[in-house]
Amino acid sequence: MNIIQIILISLVAIIHLYIVYLEMIIWTSKKARKAFGLKNKEFAEATKTMAANQGLYNGFIAAGLIWSLLATKIDVAIFFLSCVAIAGLYGAYSTKIVRILYIQTIPAALGIVSILLF
Repeated sequence: MNIIQIILISLVAIIHLYIVYLEMIIWTSKKARKAFGLKNKEFAEATKTMAANQGLYNGFIAAGLIWSLLATKIDVAIFFLSCVAIAGLYGAYSTKIVRILYIQTIPAALGIVSILLF
């Protein structure tokens, strides 16, 4: 892996570790509510378990990306980056929040392109 690939894969892993933090640790905080556009603290409390479950899945994505870096496994990196890109596309479509494309899909797609071109 070259430095650009490592940086892009690391960036996507860090984004997902941050999402884990938001969803599993501080879901009901003002910061997390703002990040996810939650209505109010009561709604956040009611969805806390669901958010923690989503956070766990994001943790698996981050772990897979970190594994791809440590083991220098290009195919593993492409798999996990593809999962992120597809989830980002679906998230933007289903929630109508275009910001997801910029946060998830574009960094993952850039990572895939960097792997396929270099």
